[in-house]
Amino acid sequence: MVTVVLRIRLDLPAVDSLKGKRRILKSLITRLRNDFNISVSEVDLQDQLRVAVLGAAVVSNSGSFGHQVMAKVISRIGSEHEVILADYITETY
Repeated sequence: MVTVVLRIRLDLPAVDSLKGKRRILKSLITRLRNDFNISVSEVDLQDQLRVAVLGAAVVSNSGSFGHQVMAKVISRIGSEHEVILADYITETY
């Protein structure tokens, strides 16, 4: 069993309230969960207005499959128009 964990830092330049931030992140998290069958949550900087940190994880038999899934997740987030992918890191356990 292999667990691949992804920590993603996002910039949200168009956000003007925490309510707007929650709306954008909730929509993004729901789409990622549905499309990739991964666990995703906001894990840090909840009170910061224009930045967010998401954590995502996938459990698999194969590390390479887990990394492929996370590469697709990163690609999808990079194509979103309301967020900017500022940084990410993956870890394998």
